[in-house]
Amino acid sequence: MRPISIDTAHTSTLVVTEASTARELGSGNLPVFGTPAMAALMERAAMEAVAPFLDPGESSVGTALNITHDRASGIGNTIQATARVTRVEGRRIDFRIEATDLSNTTTIGSGTHTRFVVNIEKFMRKIEK
Repeated sequence: MRPISIDTAHTSTLVVTEASTARELGSGNLPVFGTPAMAALMERAAMEAVAPFLDPGESSVGTALNITHDRASGIGNTIQATARVTRVEGRRIDFRIEATDLSNTTTIGSGTHTRFVVNIEKFMRKIEK
């Protein structure tokens, strides 16, 4: 892993579809953007923020996620999540994350996330045991 600077950031985007609704994901019964989909988008932004710094054979895995989902978004709305590095301690990377509905530029969720850099082969070997 190469050094990662504080404030390194990445933004990931998706359009809300039926597949990303609370009703479809089982986290609610309404056809609105589901919290599990928002969480996954936030994690994807964090993963992609650090991916350029990883060596071949390395990946990052999420270990903590503390978020709020403050506003609903409908099908067809575009959501973007931005993850910004706030601390790097060895293989641990902490992020501040925020999701925005671009249809009205409203922050719909925010929180913190932690990822650890792992050696893929060693990590998968532990899983297979």
